[in-house]
Amino acid sequence: MSTATGSSVVRTARRAQLGEFLKTRRAKISPSDVGLPPGPRRRTPGLRREEVAQLSGIGVTWYTWLEQGRPINASVQVLDAIARTLALDPTEKAHLYRLADVPTVPNIPGQTAMPPGIPSILEQLNPLPAVLLNGCYDVLAHNDAYAKLCPGFLQGERNVLRRVFLSPECCNPYARSPQDLRRMVAYLRAAYVKHLDDPAWTSLVDELSSASPVFAEMWASNDVAVPANLVKIIRHPAIGSVAAHMTSMSLPTIEGAWMQIFTPVDDGEAAKLATLLAMPEQQRHDPILAHLAQAHAS
Repeated sequence: MSTATGSSVVRTARRAQLGEFLKTRRAKISPSDVGLPPGPRRRTPGLRREEVAQLSGIGVTWYTWLEQGRPINASVQVLDAIARTLALDPTEKAHLYRLADVPTVPNIPGQTAMPPGIPSILEQLNPLPAVLLNGCYDVLAHNDAYAKLCPGFLQGERNVLRRVFLSPECCNPYARSPQDLRRMVAYLRAAYVKHLDDPAWTSLVDELSSASPVFAEMWASNDVAVPANLVKIIRHPAIGSVAAHMTSMSLPTIEGAWMQIFTPVDDGEAAKLATLLAMPEQQRHDPILAHLAQAHAS
């Protein structure tokens, strides 16, 4: 099957799904819900096609074709009108857009409150360091192992990007390879498109672009990516560094959130991490304080 033929089959299947979706949604809306009289001899559950068309301000024939899965192009304005008539929630509206092959899918607002089980899950992952981030790399939650391995990310505004791009290289918890930095900026760019009207996101990008020429150059390249599984070199003055597989998992219950879990790449790296985690707090902190006194006394 050629690519063009395959795409045609997918579009046809999507159109059929669109028709079924619209039928089931209008069946859930009673005439009284939209201010219409029930009328005699109503055999159709919910609204009729012509009623949906009338309430949405579109032609009956056009709406019928849409339910029949015909290859017609629906504008955003028409889909929005249908969504209002059928009282679609944000998730249903986004689904409608996708089935109608509209490239601009509306952003689905997610909850911002921390689900009650997340802190417990993070702690259960000990001794593997684990952290929950949002789309702009703010630390939302973490476990004890992460706090001991990456204390620098938990200072100040608790934002990983600020620490990585604005700290001196010697104080950066990550070994900054250009590839890793580009990937981080590409993650941010992919998430940023959903927050163009959010002053906090715009402020973060402006701040990093102004203070870090490296970030500014990478941001200007317009690369996009999604979180991937890779190896990270995480540095701590008390043990040197730990090479760990960074496993990324999204958390749909919080908008844009994703979890990072760090697993040492081999027994030797696991032993270094175990040594760090077993250290008394003062022993872990003394090398950090010594470095600050020696290299950043001013």
